[in-house]
Amino acid sequence: MTALGRTAHGLRTFASDIAQGFFEITHNGFALVGLAVVFSLITLTARPDLRQVGESKLMSWLQERQAATLGMEPELDAIDRATATNPKDLPKQQAAVAYWLSKKYRVAPEPVSALVAEAYEIGEKTKLDPTLILAVMAVESGFNPFAQSPVGAQGLMQVMTGIHSDKYESFGGKLAAFDPVTNLRVGVKVLQECIQRAGSLNAGLKFYVGAANLGDDGGYADKVMAEHERLRQVATGRSVPLVSPPAIRTIVTPVEPKPVEDKIAALSLS
Repeated sequence: MTALGRTAHGLRTFASDIAQGFFEITHNGFALVGLAVVFSLITLTARPDLRQVGESKLMSWLQERQAATLGMEPELDAIDRATATNPKDLPKQQAAVAYWLSKKYRVAPEPVSALVAEAYEIGEKTKLDPTLILAVMAVESGFNPFAQSPVGAQGLMQVMTGIHSDKYESFGGKLAAFDPVTNLRVGVKVLQECIQRAGSLNAGLKFYVGAANLGDDGGYADKVMAEHERLRQVATGRSVPLVSPPAIRTIVTPVEPKPVEDKIAALSLS
């Protein structure tokens, strides 16, 4: 073998040794990684407390990264606080009512859908027509959950929070008046009591608006009943034109002295 041949053979042997060594290193390295993963999984399975700590730290790290990216703290449970429902998930009748109210009162269909669903559910329990409940809500606040009258009626159903504060105790207190679903439930309870006390729907509406001791309720009952009828037609699938929404109710002021006290007396059902 010539000197050149011996040199070439030596280089091939050297290259082969390097390749073999690299293969053994990487092979052993992958094997070690695999063993480490398997061992970690076994450890985490045997020690759920360690798994929970790891998951918590990983979630914390991911949230920190997201906060850094978005420039604000993420709240993954924020959706649970939203009063909203996809109208497509409602029964056909309820969806029709929700879409009609959404267009008429220029509010988003998702929160209206949640209120429609709640009105139908509570209406079944209280034996009140859900479209009547929604009609009262429409006339009272125009679906503004933060509405407030000069005498302290608040929220969607314009409940006199000061008078009916006891009804909010099981919901955490008076501030629950501004939670749409809570206000709806309390308002329905007040309406139900008014109708029972007055003996009829129309008279009950007069009690509800605080005009029980007055000869005129300012057309309140007529407005509610007219909207109630329109919603009933919508619920049956009829095409009902959108008319101008009624304004938030006008508080009926008695001619007698101390009008606020008279209104409170009329609304008090204790």
